[in-house]
Amino acid sequence: MMSGYLTVREHCPVCMEELHHHRADDGPAYLTVLIVGILMMSGVVGAYIAFQPDPLMVASVFAIGGVALALYLLPRLKGVMVALQWAKRMHGFGDKG
Repeated sequence: MMSGYLTVREHCPVCMEELHHHRADDGPAYLTVLIVGILMMSGVVGAYIAFQPDPLMVASVFAIGGVALALYLLPRLKGVMVALQWAKRMHGFGDKG
């Protein structure tokens, strides 16, 4: 479905379904921030309570982990948003013309 990191193809190479009229916009970014924020903050609190490490070490490790997780999730959540629009026949996916 994707031709680049965040670029959706004009059409599916297998079934030729047109994908150019999707409206993913900011939805994947909001979901990514929500998921990464919840996971990272629970991890920070849990690590700090369990091990009581240096705060700078916790901030460094979890900042790198958060960025890596966000970069991993963003294109996948964009694919989920486009697939959800296709499944619900939203934004032109259901048109017969």
